[in-house]
Amino acid sequence: MTVTLVQINRDNWEEAISLSVKEEQKTFMASNLYSIAEVQFLNDFQAMGVYHGEEMIGFTMFGIDPDDGNYWIYRLMVDEKFQGNGFGAQAVKKVIEYIKTNNESQIPFIMIGYQPNNQGARMTYKKAGFKETEVAPWGEQLATYPLL
Repeated sequence: MTVTLVQINRDNWEEAISLSVKEEQKTFMASNLYSIAEVQFLNDFQAMGVYHGEEMIGFTMFGIDPDDGNYWIYRLMVDEKFQGNGFGAQAVKKVIEYIKTNNESQIPFIMIGYQPNNQGARMTYKKAGFKETEVAPWGEQLATYPLL
């Protein structure tokens, strides 16, 4: 039941945009199509498919935020058909591994922000080792993962 991360490219981007969360979760995040477009204009960011075997089951986007210099996970989603199987927490752990392997700048934290009422996100990040900090001025609950 392990997952892998694969760079979004010309061969898999359409598969990524076909993934969807549950209807009640759609207000929590931008679409994968928007994220794939956005990442084209962000230096030091990655858009990756989350795979279980040969099948893409989720999507993530992460990188170094130019505003504070920390790593941020901007997006993480698991398709509604695959939710509830622990794939989200596994995907977060894979993102952490990827960042640790590529952290030449010795950046101290990975940050995440999510809607305070998004209990699925809260539990997924908590399982992966994130600690909640404060609520941001824009209303998201922030959480950090120490890299150093």
